[in-house]
Amino acid sequence: MHVVVLGVGRVGKAIVRDLAADGEFTVAAADASPEALQGAVTAGAVRTTRVDFADPSQIASLVAEQDLVVGAVPGPLGFRTLETVIRARKNVVDISFFEEDPFDLDELAKENGVTALVDCGVAPGLSNLLLGFAETTSDRVERFECYVGGLPIDRSSLFEYKATFSPIDVIAEYTRPARYVEGGAIMTGAALSQVEQIEVDGVGTLEAFLTDGLRTLTRTVGVPDMCEKTIRYPGHARQMELLRDMGLFSEEPIDVGGISVRPRDVAARLLFPLWRFEPGEPDLTVMRVMIRSASGGTENRSEYNLLDRYDAVTDTPSMARTTGYTCTAIVRLVASGKFTGRGVCPLEYVGREAGCFESVMTHLKTRGIELKESSSRTH
Repeated sequence: MHVVVLGVGRVGKAIVRDLAADGEFTVAAADASPEALQGAVTAGAVRTTRVDFADPSQIASLVAEQDLVVGAVPGPLGFRTLETVIRARKNVVDISFFEEDPFDLDELAKENGVTALVDCGVAPGLSNLLLGFAETTSDRVERFECYVGGLPIDRSSLFEYKATFSPIDVIAEYTRPARYVEGGAIMTGAALSQVEQIEVDGVGTLEAFLTDGLRTLTRTVGVPDMCEKTIRYPGHARQMELLRDMGLFSEEPIDVGGISVRPRDVAARLLFPLWRFEPGEPDLTVMRVMIRSASGGTENRSEYNLLDRYDAVTDTPSMARTTGYTCTAIVRLVASGKFTGRGVCPLEYVGREAGCFESVMTHLKTRGIELKESSSRTH
């Protein structure tokens, strides 16, 4: 099977490596950056192609000869790239964190007979899979909470943070209104709000704040109480809130000496070099998912904890591992025919399908990524 990976940044590179490692796929890597493409050719025979993702005709031409497409482009390019792939009638597994509603492409995908799996990372992604599976093992799910974040191990960097995925998507996460569900109603709060502290074994005290991570869950499940919060080192939310409230993350142009400038572009130019990981610099990923469900007269409380660290042997960042290997697990489900749903399909749909949850968990475990589950029951 011929697979092309669109975008080979930190996560895309991990996806290429994993898919090419065992010879099951013929893998192509596409990116605008020659340096990124060179970094992707480290396992198996990988063909590389330079492509401008802002040009739909280049994308359509590239995917025409492929059997399956992986979308791993930055968020601002994600929706249109996904649309182009669907119009080319290619099945696609996507991790792009775009702002648009993926279900706007559902009818198009069904018309073209396409399976378009979206938000196939760690969260959204693996967290959605857990919730979808929980729906199949209980009469009803009453509450879903997800806490997740990627962090540098060295805390000496500015704001004690470096971007474990596309930096422009980090700014979007800090500015996009955050949806959560309370009493069955969809609520909207400011990103970076509702700050709380959590304790993580092996890491210590961290903070979590509201972000718009529920995404598709606000319309695909009927859980009355849901939220997703991003994890950072304590104090980070307040620092980012100050930058945002100063207007530095605004997309509205301002006049500076007769020149029209978008503050977000300036902030990005200044912050991104500071947020860049050095080669070989270690990171970690933390995720905690709590699900409360009921079956008959029994209430079930399940908690899943993930703590993953940079893999020095393969020089693979933790966020690239947890996001990328979740993605490659889904690629293999589609390639093997274990998941055949048509249209736009988030991972809560995959979690509901018999055997799919177990396949993903096995795939991750063989790569050293394991969720620790604890549960309790009350009558």
